[in-house]
Amino acid sequence: MNFAFVSGNPALDLAGTVASRRDAPVDALAEPLDLERWVAECDGLPGRVAVDFAGLESALSLREALYRLALDRVLDRAFDPSSLKIVNRAAAGPVPTVELSDAGLHMSGDLLAVLAHIARSGIAALADPHACFKECGRTVCTRIYLDRSRGARRTWCGMDECGNRVKAAAYRARRRSSTAGDGGAEVTA
Repeated sequence: MNFAFVSGNPALDLAGTVASRRDAPVDALAEPLDLERWVAECDGLPGRVAVDFAGLESALSLREALYRLALDRVLDRAFDPSSLKIVNRAAAGPVPTVELSDAGLHMSGDLLAVLAHIARSGIAALADPHACFKECGRTVCTRIYLDRSRGARRTWCGMDECGNRVKAAAYRARRRSSTAGDGGAEVTA
């Protein structure tokens, strides 16, 4: 499974590893190797971490707490207390090591440091009163993202998957409608 990093924050990207939460949830993090791949592919995180089943469970617990808090922001309601406790506890963990060299920035750390970094990133976004949290406009997608577009007009979590699908479906519907309206006759030039 390919991971999408379109939410504008690693905490929201982690929450987005469950697709179609309302209808038929699909979990992209089914085993420790999946989480290792996700961490390696996520910008701003260490390139490699070792994950065991206990570490995966910790990450999944953090993911669900971050999702609930982000949904609380989308729905403009008070934060879920148990989710706050999970995120705050994870944020209190060790920080990743950051080193600068001529080759650029290098970050390293174990899974606890990665989860602490993700939790802190989520806290920073959730605490920002000006951050615009939205849920994707595609009906089956439940990804929450930060809308940083001009005028907060972004509709989909990302164009590659959701935006293109919605636009293609609308185009096909218009074509069917116009074909039905002219009696199904095809006009040739």
